[in-house]
Amino acid sequence: MRGDALDFYLSQGYYRMHQDLFTCQFLHLDGAYHTTHWLRLVLGRVQYGKEQLRLLRTNARFATTIKPFALTDELETLYADYRASITFDAPETVEAFLLAGSAHNVFNTQVLEIRDEQRLIAAGIFDLGRRSMAGIMNFYHPDYRKFSLGKYLMLLKIDHALSRQQTHYYPGYVVHDYPKFDYKLFPCPAATEVFDSLLGIWLPFSWEVVAKQSAQLMAALQDEDPTALNLE
Repeated sequence: MRGDALDFYLSQGYYRMHQDLFTCQFLHLDGAYHTTHWLRLVLGRVQYGKEQLRLLRTNARFATTIKPFALTDELETLYADYRASITFDAPETVEAFLLAGSAHNVFNTQVLEIRDEQRLIAAGIFDLGRRSMAGIMNFYHPDYRKFSLGKYLMLLKIDHALSRQQTHYYPGYVVHDYPKFDYKLFPCPAATEVFDSLLGIWLPFSWEVVAKQSAQLMAALQDEDPTALNLE
């Protein structure tokens, strides 16, 4: 996929799933429907606070490299250890998450590796557009949980995007009234925008804006299908 094409679709609230692009407005979680709200960071406005700077200093001891993505046993082993330690649903393998059986990757995918000496302890996978970056996967070894490597990977991806003079970083979505996805706001809430999928525009992020969008999405769904939210 051409970089400018990925830029366009990301700007319209689309995101990667396997070897396709998709979007959604709702998730069914814990027996209820919740609205999804796509995010992006305006990189020119990113400023790190004390917590972000502390994390960068603390983890500077680890070696980092960025290279084109290749599916390896080392990555799959790390992901298996990570998946065994988490309490939420996740694809069984890196291959299932990214390729789902495809022999060819249509995206310009890179991997950011973090090592403690020679040991691979974390990996962050991302797709490059011409002017934007989409963060796709972050995973780490549970032995290093205290180092907040998932959040650290987000900061390293943003720094790499800035070094490439890119304009936007897309971390995925948050979910209204469901805080498990709120970590995506960690880098810089003040530089974060949220997509209004009904109007097709990006707005400065706030939970008040998300709540208003959620109410509008729920109302539109019920107007279209009054039985849509009736759960068995």
